[in-house]
Amino acid sequence: MLTRSQIDRFNTEGVLVVEDILSPDLLARIRAEYADLLDRLYEGWHAEGRVPQAGTQDFWAKLLTSYRAGCDWFQPMDISLPGDTILADTPFHFGPAVFDMLTCPALLDTVEALIGPELTSNPIQHVRIKPPATDLRGDEIRAHVTATDWHQDRAVAHAESDATQMVTVWLAITDATVENGCLQAIPGKPRMYPHCPKKQTAIADGFIDEADARPLPVKAGGAVIFHPLTPHASLVNRTDGFRWSFDIRYNVTGQPTGRAHFPSFVARSRRDPGSELRDWRAWRDLWVEARARLAQKPHIPIHRWQADSPACA
Repeated sequence: MLTRSQIDRFNTEGVLVVEDILSPDLLARIRAEYADLLDRLYEGWHAEGRVPQAGTQDFWAKLLTSYRAGCDWFQPMDISLPGDTILADTPFHFGPAVFDMLTCPALLDTVEALIGPELTSNPIQHVRIKPPATDLRGDEIRAHVTATDWHQDRAVAHAESDATQMVTVWLAITDATVENGCLQAIPGKPRMYPHCPKKQTAIADGFIDEADARPLPVKAGGAVIFHPLTPHASLVNRTDGFRWSFDIRYNVTGQPTGRAHFPSFVARSRRDPGSELRDWRAWRDLWVEARARLAQKPHIPIHRWQADSPACA
């Protein structure tokens, strides 16, 4: 549970670093779940002749070998459907360890202290496994793989959720340092800034002063928590290793999520505990059903910003 001073700091600055939210056991189970997933993916790519036999390569070496070979492990490892075209067989990952992360009591206690006891797990959620910058392909623009441009989380959701009480929780699975590309933020909760479709969806030029940015290193198991209007970005990973995190959100139950076409679920309810989702398979099935439904429909854009708006000229 957060202290009064932590809550006051979040309410004033719009960002808070909290260490030791995920237990070492849960971290180990998340890593093992993803290691098993990568083993299966790698075996398939090897069978296709795309990567060499794994041999004694560990998780990180297989990730790097796969990336260099052009094998996409991001979408099969992500905990969301993509924002672009969705097919009937678009891969994603939903497993028991990740579900236990989303419903971790210590994490929900922290979020409850900020937005109250009726909590929905918001469907805007992603894994972020970022290779060293020196290994990034020249055409790599995905924010979940390369450095993230300056943005506000409220701006990358649909406008229907602009009044929703929501927080972003950025969970470190490996230590996040200035050297390997931790987050940085400009404290405070300003108005919504206009965004433009740049390399990624980003705050329009001239609206923020990056000199005001504060780096936010955090150890594995800790979290950086954001108000949805807090401008933030990530630094570049200048090490020779990967940096791994999850980007998840919670909102007050009953309020728009900003991704109405993607499934959410009640993670905590003091008023109606029976409404809480407690089976990871049911969570997975919600997304399987969403994929089948959305694959049959026209694409639903996830961003509201247009390149021809005055702020983007």
